[in-house]
Amino acid sequence: MYDVVVIGAGPAGITAGIYAKRANLNVVIIEKNAPGGQMINTGEIENYPGYAKIGGADLSMEMFNHSLSLNLEYIFGEVKEIKDGHIKEVILNNQVLKTKSIIIATGAVPRRLGIENEDMLAGRGISWCAICDGPFYKGKDVIIVGGGNSAVEEGTYLSTLANSVIFVQNLAEFTADKKAVEILLKRDNVKVFYNSVVKRFLVNEDSTFKGAEILINDKEVKTLLADGAFIFIGLEPATKLFEDLGILDKYKYIITNELMETNKEGIYAIGDVRKKQIRQIVTATNDGAIAVQNLLNYLKKWT
Repeated sequence: MYDVVVIGAGPAGITAGIYAKRANLNVVIIEKNAPGGQMINTGEIENYPGYAKIGGADLSMEMFNHSLSLNLEYIFGEVKEIKDGHIKEVILNNQVLKTKSIIIATGAVPRRLGIENEDMLAGRGISWCAICDGPFYKGKDVIIVGGGNSAVEEGTYLSTLANSVIFVQNLAEFTADKKAVEILLKRDNVKVFYNSVVKRFLVNEDSTFKGAEILINDKEVKTLLADGAFIFIGLEPATKLFEDLGILDKYKYIITNELMETNKEGIYAIGDVRKKQIRQIVTATNDGAIAVQNLLNYLKKWT
């Protein structure tokens, strides 16, 4: 039986695993994709202490290798169900893990617009990951939907590859960090439509991506022709698995106190998956450290 099972290997989950391993706990991290979470999809990171600039995939590998140096155990698979109780169960496709405690670090996934042709073109002209799919658009024209940090940073990266980058931002200005916006707007191949929303995506006769129809200032309809689109409009917590536990708020984020405790004894939540003010790499690692420190107190009372 494990002392703790960590679900998710983003920066929060890996940090929790490192702290738990260093505390001599019997710990395992379960991850259904590659370690790193949303960091993998980030071109460059400039606000994580110790690195003036580092690629998201590179920072992911640094954290993963750190954990491996401690012989931290990983299981690469998908959790299908968890069962609460004094002894908790984490159920995967081919095994059931028994554990004294659980730390949920499943993060969040990119939010979709929910408009015409979006689902049909997903992965076939519409992407939510510039670092993954950007090279496919070298010398081509792309649309970016969004105006926060992710949109601006990924747009800057895409501007080094694409022929043109067209932003569709629903507000009168970008909401990203001022420095990031300044860097973006210096690029000659970047154009921005403010106070604009995408009404639908357009499809060619052969079912390939054609462009987007946008509405500007609630009155002017304009057609943008392009080779692909990238959507960066925020995240949705990956919490469907935990809906029956009674630990979610109305937006499906997990409610915790400042000790990272949920209302279920022995179940903690950390990182982007929890209800919090700021979702950054540095706050995710902070959550992981705090959770394990308080988990140690819980395990002292566990019999």
